[in-house]
Amino acid sequence: MPPLILHPFSGGGDAADPLEGVRASMALQGLVPSDDEESVLYQRMLVGRYQEVRMLVFLGKDIFRWLRQCVEFVNSAGAPDSRIVEQSFAALVVDDPPEAVVRKLESWGVTDRRAVFSRAIGIHSIFQHPPLPETLSPEFLKNYHRYADHAYICFQHLYAFLPLTTNQFPFDIYASEEYARILSAQWE
Repeated sequence: MPPLILHPFSGGGDAADPLEGVRASMALQGLVPSDDEESVLYQRMLVGRYQEVRMLVFLGKDIFRWLRQCVEFVNSAGAPDSRIVEQSFAALVVDDPPEAVVRKLESWGVTDRRAVFSRAIGIHSIFQHPPLPETLSPEFLKNYHRYADHAYICFQHLYAFLPLTTNQFPFDIYASEEYARILSAQWE
């Protein structure tokens, strides 16, 4: 199978915004102390949530590219099964990735890969590009994870699909820079 290659994303805010948003959300819930006013914390939380949505759009873009590549790969490899569609590979990456992929994600600090990947698929099925912050309601930003979870479920129910296993369809995951180094070393 083709590898899942994740590209870096930047711009559109400070890298600390998501973390500050989490801290603000925790303060609003009374879980951590804060001397900031509630309105300041709320705005900080919304900015952080927007950055999370933005990151998921870009991650989703990489995953959707990979989903299409996987379907093309299977179709070009011989007798295609019309039940092997993008949703088959989406379920594979979310629910049953190879152990090496799980370990690599954990080494990158991804503790809940299922939530991250399913939400990236859900958000990207709605937004092809990051929406402008002012186009998203505070209610959506505050609860985007719920919308993303439901959007993933909707995406998975668009077509009947054949569930796959990593034994049948193993794959690797790389950061784009890492993959570029591997390709460069192979060409030398």
